[in-house]
Amino acid sequence: MTDIGTLYVVATPIGNLKDITLRALEVLKTVDLIAAEDTRHTLKLLNHFEIKKPLTSYYEHNKQYKGAKIVAELLAGKNIALVSDAGTPVISDPGELLIKECVQNSIPIITVPGACAAVSALTLSALNTKRFVFYGFLSAKSRERTAELEQLKYEEKTLVFYEAPHKLRQTLKDMRQIFGDRRISVCRELTKKYEQVLRFSLEEAICYFEENEPKGEFVLVLSGSEKKEGAFNSPLLEMSVRDHVNFYIQSGMDKKDAIKKCALDRGAPKRDIYREMID
Repeated sequence: MTDIGTLYVVATPIGNLKDITLRALEVLKTVDLIAAEDTRHTLKLLNHFEIKKPLTSYYEHNKQYKGAKIVAELLAGKNIALVSDAGTPVISDPGELLIKECVQNSIPIITVPGACAAVSALTLSALNTKRFVFYGFLSAKSRERTAELEQLKYEEKTLVFYEAPHKLRQTLKDMRQIFGDRRISVCRELTKKYEQVLRFSLEEAICYFEENEPKGEFVLVLSGSEKKEGAFNSPLLEMSVRDHVNFYIQSGMDKKDAIKKCALDRGAPKRDIYREMID
């Protein structure tokens, strides 16, 4: 009977190729197959280190059927490395589904740690690093993005987001509107030649990027709320309960989440809010 293969989750550099680990190189050289988010991008990395291995694509739009094929290869005894374009796979990445499928099939999984843009940005932020929340990418749709930020409005931990250059300006404006003028660390092109870390307020960030075109990939590290949820006089509290809940529904939340958020704002039990909505 053929032994089951192993899936290796291999972190790759987020910019500077010197950041790859010796263990990552060893694994990439010895596996039977490498599953990559973008095979062309990964091929450049492999060529740089003179590694010749078969590649297969595994990304957001083919993860369903390709994941099944990768699992079949693993069950047939092949050892496979999973890599993303940069950094640690599975984090804000379609590899999450592959991990679940491997667990369901009792396939061994080994992590090969390395670079992670979120952690790198956090270390440079000069903000509170004791506790933080990694959110990843916000929705590209305005209403959904606003609803996501509303849900984070009272989070006291430091917040970490990924953002693309073409969405950065609007995201900063949405954050300013919902969070107020908090401190933010804007990290661009981490570990690359033009790495830049800007530490200022959201208002200053908006002004800066109105004059400077956003370029490269961004990590945003935002200070948490200094006030607990529902601890101050919000205009929402002047509304009726029904209008309060409908405000969140119109922002993109489903009814259940809107009721929960309303209850938190008002410091009231959810059952009381449900009762108000039914009456």
